[in-house]
Amino acid sequence: MAHLVRSSTLSLFLLGFLLSGCATTNKSAMTSESVSANSAAATNASADSGAAATSMPTDTSASTSTSADTSTSTSASAEKSAATNSEKSAPESVSGPVFKNGAPTAYPKYTEKKDPWEPVNRKIFGFNESVDNYVFKPVAKGYKWLVPDPIETAVGNIFSNLNDVPVTVNNLLQLKFGNALTSTTRFLVNSTLGLAGIVDVASDIGLEKRDEDFGQTMGYHGVGSGPYLVLPFLGPSTTRDAGGRVLDLATDPVFIGSFFVAPFIGPIVGGTRATDTRAGLLKSEKTLDEAALDKYEFVRDAYLQRRRSLVHDGNPPKSKEDIEED
Repeated sequence: MAHLVRSSTLSLFLLGFLLSGCATTNKSAMTSESVSANSAAATNASADSGAAATSMPTDTSASTSTSADTSTSTSASAEKSAATNSEKSAPESVSGPVFKNGAPTAYPKYTEKKDPWEPVNRKIFGFNESVDNYVFKPVAKGYKWLVPDPIETAVGNIFSNLNDVPVTVNNLLQLKFGNALTSTTRFLVNSTLGLAGIVDVASDIGLEKRDEDFGQTMGYHGVGSGPYLVLPFLGPSTTRDAGGRVLDLATDPVFIGSFFVAPFIGPIVGGTRATDTRAGLLKSEKTLDEAALDKYEFVRDAYLQRRRSLVHDGNPPKSKEDIEED
């Protein structure tokens, strides 16, 4: 009888050992913690079986139930381990933008009709600002500091007088014969009585200065301004005005005269005119910096409004936007 009990105990011990081995070879391998628990359960089962063998033979059924409980706990541990592994293998949620098929973010298109090239224009505007801050502005400030005000005024009058030549040409092209006569008279009076334009006598006698260029002439004859354009070094413009600048050179006395003098004189005169023009903008620049939240947008809108006003001689028709606002 004792031999039978010992045989049963050995069989239960081997059965627990085999179940434990099968659990460790499962695809969802148990963690070290569950393996330790199974080993402890098998040891406890063996101890219980030994105690039963020394007490009474009828406790064999209890040992059998203990082994069944051990098998049940082993299966539960295996299922728990499999669930844990499946959770670890599940893809984590991704925070941030999710791209379709790995495509990059779609940037918004610039649909503004007056400024469809805004990204490029802003870069050129930033470049011009840097050049102005480090070159043109310091030179203009030095010019105002070195040159006395009367001489500065005289230089400005000379260039303004020379500008009446292309103004006259464009007035004729626009069939504004009265304005052409006024600009011609201004040039003759200032070139003679004004000592080659040093003194603006014409303005003192009521001959008003007018600004006309080929960009305005094309606009007068119905050519659209086209998209807004920022030119390197030259600043704000439009596609129409950029083409007009090329034609303006053909009637610019300073540019034409540079071919009939020493090679170094033309750049000096042209540089002086550019410096004088930049110096005249120093006063308004402070107001611009203080008033504009977006300097690029402010300059663009101001330029387009001014050019539209000049094309229509200060009385532009209402645009669609103005009509909608009314």
